[in-house]
Amino acid sequence: MTSSTTETLNAPGAFVATGRRVIEMEAGGLSALAASLDGAFTRAVELILAAKGRVIVSGMGKSGHVGCKITATLASTGTPAQFVHPAEASHGDLGMVTPADVVLVLSNSGETPELSDIVAHTRRFGIPLIGVASRAESTLLRQSDVAIVLPQAPEACATGIVPTTSTTMTLALGDALAVALMEHRRFTPEDFRAFHPGGKLGARLARVRDLMHGAATLPLVPDTTPMPEALLVISRAGFGVVGVTDAQGRLRGIVTDGDLRRHMDGLLARTAGEVMTADPQTIAPDALAAEALGLMNGRKITCLFVLDPDGDGRPAGILHIHDCLRAGVA
Repeated sequence: MTSSTTETLNAPGAFVATGRRVIEMEAGGLSALAASLDGAFTRAVELILAAKGRVIVSGMGKSGHVGCKITATLASTGTPAQFVHPAEASHGDLGMVTPADVVLVLSNSGETPELSDIVAHTRRFGIPLIGVASRAESTLLRQSDVAIVLPQAPEACATGIVPTTSTTMTLALGDALAVALMEHRRFTPEDFRAFHPGGKLGARLARVRDLMHGAATLPLVPDTTPMPEALLVISRAGFGVVGVTDAQGRLRGIVTDGDLRRHMDGLLARTAGEVMTADPQTIAPDALAAEALGLMNGRKITCLFVLDPDGDGRPAGILHIHDCLRAGVA
């Protein structure tokens, strides 16, 4: 290779051109995959829905890495799944695969020798097998109950041998299966949160009831309470507000810093009912904490009283903006 050729290949513009070429080639593969989906995809979804056990995913090399991601996506969206490495399967892990399961095996060539034992195990015990490969005549697809053929698309590397386009198509196919299954099962954000209690996703999907302060800590006074007493409640509770209730315990209003400033003249001679802001913004306990944070930011307030829909207007809790921020809600 000459020095001028090396300089051309190492030019910054060449790197970008390579990146764009790779992405465009893989996008072409995805378009071909979308167009190729047919009844085999439908049968695969139906086979998984009919299984009483788990989806056992297996693959070797890059297909195995893709299979691990597909397994995680299935499990987190309501379809119990487990990855079984084909080499480990040949040394005892076949015992993880039961007749109640359905097996999803990934192999671009369909001839990966390490897969032979797990394929044979499914045939011996009548375990449903979904095969994914790029050659319809391959051993894997000929043995499968449902054969999904990946379209012929060039790999994105210059040599045409490094798994790139093929693994991208396989990964997208796994996503398509997972989404089809979750939509059929009407998988909700609340279901999703059950499998994602931690991290940013868990915070975004947290409910108000998960973060609010309960009834024992509520800063509440009757509307007839003299303001000196109401001020003591504000100070003790530490929320910077006090809720004002009627004779039946229903929330009538709220006293904030702004109300105190507006009624500074003769404040201590007034009652909480005279100083309060009536009909304050409230939220239900089952609302998303992200919604509560949006309300507080939009109205430039720091607290929301939580009213249980079945409580006839009685406060069930209070949520401070700091509770949302500490939990990572944003």
